[in-house]
Amino acid sequence: MTEDLVDKRKSLLEESEEHKVKRNELNSQASQFARERNELNNATRQYVEDAQKNKELRDQSNNDVQSLKEKRNELNDKANTLFEEIDALRGEQGTGSAAQSHEKKPSAKDVQRQIDQLEERQQTETMSKEKENELVDKIKQLRSELKDQEVEHEQNKEVRTRLIEAREFRKQASAIHAEVTEKAELAQKHHDLMVECYRKADKSREGADAKHKQFVEAQEAADAEHKQFLECQKQLRDYDKVLTGIRSKQKKVKSVKENKSARKEAETIFNAFKSGERLTTEDLLKLQRSKLI
Repeated sequence: MTEDLVDKRKSLLEESEEHKVKRNELNSQASQFARERNELNNATRQYVEDAQKNKELRDQSNNDVQSLKEKRNELNDKANTLFEEIDALRGEQGTGSAAQSHEKKPSAKDVQRQIDQLEERQQTETMSKEKENELVDKIKQLRSELKDQEVEHEQNKEVRTRLIEAREFRKQASAIHAEVTEKAELAQKHHDLMVECYRKADKSREGADAKHKQFVEAQEAADAEHKQFLECQKQLRDYDKVLTGIRSKQKKVKSVKENKSARKEAETIFNAFKSGERLTTEDLLKLQRSKLI
């Protein structure tokens, strides 16, 4: 029976060690998944922060675009007012066939309006390179027409004075338009970066969620192994109690048997002593242990 219990305890001890090893492996995996999850969560936060920064820069650039547009439009309005005055002076001065010829030409104001509209399209619309080149060529053509009209009427002092002032307004408006284009491109750049950061944040967040799921699964499996390990430990303690009891009982039985045997031997020695036989030192010690002398 004792041998059977010892064998069972040995198997149980091996099973306990297996659960312990597996538990430790799963805990190690869970820790690794947790580290990877935390790294991905940190990356997600960084991507979101970067996206927010680019959003703020985009919005600032868009605000700059709006502010610059207002300034540009104010300058264009001033220039248009002067061109209206120039057109009025042209009408007053034109006679006969010359007047008829002028009537067929679009006014400087209308030409400038076309230029403004085309520049607005160039800035706001997405188009092919070929289409954009066509648009740029058209703007150059209209600017050339506008310049020709201005040169034609520069001989008149009143016209020339207004043209100089209108050109200055157009020059300033053109410089601001270049800033508008630059700011608009910058706004688009930050918008694209913001979108890319949010895309990366979504991807890393998905990765973090997947790692968290793996972490939970590994942790739950480790907890299950630990529970089985503790159950094995409890059963081992129960086996040890039983085996200790059996061995203690066996020891007592053996002791009783040994005492009986020693007592019997001592009685034999004692009888020999009474018969006058000579005893050895060992015989005397046995008699003492048996308390016969």
